[in-house]
Amino acid sequence: MKMATGVLHRVCGSLGRAKNRAPTAGQLVVLSRGFETSSSRNSQDSWFKSLFVRKVDPRKDAHANLLTKNEESNLYKIQFHNVKPECLDAYNKLCEEVLPSIHADKYYPCELVGTWNTWYGEQDQAVHLWRYRGGYPALTDVMSKLKQNKEFTEYRKERGKMLMSRRNQLLLEFSFWNEPVPREGPNIYELRSYQLRPGTMIEWGNYWARAIGYRQHNSEAVGGFFSQIGNLYMVHHLWAYKDLQTREETRNGAWQQEGWDEVVYYTVTGNSVEGKDEKAKTE
Repeated sequence: MKMATGVLHRVCGSLGRAKNRAPTAGQLVVLSRGFETSSSRNSQDSWFKSLFVRKVDPRKDAHANLLTKNEESNLYKIQFHNVKPECLDAYNKLCEEVLPSIHADKYYPCELVGTWNTWYGEQDQAVHLWRYRGGYPALTDVMSKLKQNKEFTEYRKERGKMLMSRRNQLLLEFSFWNEPVPREGPNIYELRSYQLRPGTMIEWGNYWARAIGYRQHNSEAVGGFFSQIGNLYMVHHLWAYKDLQTREETRNGAWQQEGWDEVVYYTVTGNSVEGKDEKAKTE
C-alpha cells in the first residue's frame, strides 16, 4: 500500500466563511497510500496472508450503500490540476474570479467545498473539492448548464493553456465522518489518500468507524470519502490543523488513547508496501 503526502496552500476564503462563498482553501498536506501488486509471488505470500486478519462476511448489497448515509449522502468531485510552474499565480487568479461565482449561484446545484495549492507533496498542483447535494442528477445538471456558460467556457479555454495534466474522481462520503463545514482559519489542510486492495473497503470502513472517535478532540477531522468513478478503491481523509506543530501534537496524542494502536495495526501493518510522509512549513 503506497502513501504520499503534501500540504495545500489557501487560494481564496477559508472553511468558515459566509455560505455564499467558497468555504475552504488553505495549505494542504496531501498523503496517499495504495496497495501495489508485484510479480514476485514469494515476497508477497506472507504479506497477502496478513491482509485479512479478521474475516468480513459476504455482502449482498453494494459497498456504497453500506458505507454511506444513503438518502442523505452527497456526491463529491475532487479535481487535481498540475499547473505549469510559471502559470500558477495566473491560474489562481483565474480560478478566484470564476469558481466562487458558480458556488454562490443557486442556478447551479453545487458547492465549492475547498480549493487549495499543494504546499508539500506534488508541487505546482491545485486541488478543488465540489459537493453536489442532489447526487448524480445534480452533477449532470451542473455539467449541462456550464456548457452554456460563456464565462466558464472561456475559463476552461484559458485554464487549458496553463495545465500540464489533470484528473478527477467522483466520491461518496463515509457515514461515520461529519460533512465538511466552514471553519475558522487560518488552517493547514492534510489530504491523506489510500489505494485499497479490491474487496477490503468494508473492512477498512469498519475500522475507521472506530478510529474517527480517537481523532475528534481538536475537531481536526474535516471529511472522509471513497471513490465511485475514476481511480477505484481509493479513500481520502481530509484533516485541518492550526499549524504543523499542532498536527504533530494531535497525531502523537492519538497514540496515548487505548485502542488507537489496534486500529492502525489492522489498517496499515501488513498492508503498506511503501510510503512517505512529507511535512510542510507553517504559514
